[in-house]
Amino acid sequence: MPVSINQNAQAKKVATIVFGCQMSERDAETLTALSTGSGYVPTDEVQNADLIIVNTCCVRESAENKILGKIGELKRLKENNPNLKIAVCGCMVQQPGALVKLQKRAPHVDIWTGTHNLQNFATLLKETETKGKVAEVIKEHTGVSETPRRDKRKLRAYVNIMYGCNNFCSYCIVPHVRGRERSRPPAEIITEIQDLVSCGCREVTLLGQNVNSYGKELTPAYDFADLLQEVDQIPGLYRVRFITSHPKDLSDKLIETIAHGKHLCEHIHLPIQAGSNSILRSMNRQYTREYYLSRVAHIRELIPNVSLTTDFIVGFPGESEEDFAQTLDVVLQVQYSQAFTFLYSKRSGTPAAVMPNQIALDVKKKRLQELMNLQTQASLEWRERMVGKTYEVLVEGSSKTNPERLTGRTRGNELVVFNGDSELSGQLINVQIVEAGSWTLVGEVVYRNKLEQE
Repeated sequence: MPVSINQNAQAKKVATIVFGCQMSERDAETLTALSTGSGYVPTDEVQNADLIIVNTCCVRESAENKILGKIGELKRLKENNPNLKIAVCGCMVQQPGALVKLQKRAPHVDIWTGTHNLQNFATLLKETETKGKVAEVIKEHTGVSETPRRDKRKLRAYVNIMYGCNNFCSYCIVPHVRGRERSRPPAEIITEIQDLVSCGCREVTLLGQNVNSYGKELTPAYDFADLLQEVDQIPGLYRVRFITSHPKDLSDKLIETIAHGKHLCEHIHLPIQAGSNSILRSMNRQYTREYYLSRVAHIRELIPNVSLTTDFIVGFPGESEEDFAQTLDVVLQVQYSQAFTFLYSKRSGTPAAVMPNQIALDVKKKRLQELMNLQTQASLEWRERMVGKTYEVLVEGSSKTNPERLTGRTRGNELVVFNGDSELSGQLINVQIVEAGSWTLVGEVVYRNKLEQE
């Protein structure tokens, strides 16, 4: 049973540092939970921790450099406290050939473990406490079962529905560190969500590298739309989100399911990465610009109030000015509410890393800034159209930037700040938008409890 501060004021403390995507965050929850099961108490004070877990990301070079810098900083804490244990986990460690290089660079780390053996972490921790340093990476996946989480009593929770990826985009390292696609059994997912709801969770985000391909290997036939329909029926669950959707697998059935769902949020994150067919082919994205835009048109036909978000990679090898212009044109056509924009970053072991016509850094930066400027304006215009309208908001609590105000999100995943009592936390309320910025909305409460209203 996890040790609480009240039970043992002298309990060892664990601090967890997370880099990367939502799946990395969910993995970090598992690592923290396994640590608490070994007698540690979670803390946000890294400098006072007895165990520091760094869960890593390797999608971009900039992320790796930041992580390596953080691991280097921890050496000083280790020198001041020789009993401190440091664990480095996740995607960066799982890369082929990475472990030896990492160990040479950071010999002060006690535990190294990749993405496929999270459930072994407690054993590794015990070994390093009793025998010394441990390094273990399992190259093959070990299953798709539920993993423990730090705290089930959260308002919003991530739920893994599948692991791995079969797409092999030419720039992406994910299939090499997360393995091939494996779907969890539907009954197991439903049970996990029901358990979360019983503990107070009101919103879940279903996670997968490509949720649209969920269930392809399951028998009898059962796909992502089927899972959404079932999750939508769970009593006490207010909202259902998911990430990430690969455009090539976005079926009519799935779009229709979202359109008719009661708790399925009208927000779809649909990464396009580039607006040029030539670049999309080089990326091995397996769809064309025209196909992507036709999917967007069908989504908007069935879900007129949908909020669409996306990812862009700027400066992919061979990207011409014309290719980049087509990316800008997609922004103008689709009118995303938000876009996540990145410079192309070489990943060793991927086909794109050795492609000819690599783009100069200064050109990539210039294009990225131009894209960001265009999307910032598009985001502002999107949110300005919301002013004067009333939206359902799930109240999350005090705003991080202005603790005197509350914050919450619309079904379209728009962040709203507003005045209100703390007792509104966890409730669905109606909020009228009175002011819009590029990334945040300001609102006024017009009904305090939407569920009572209904």
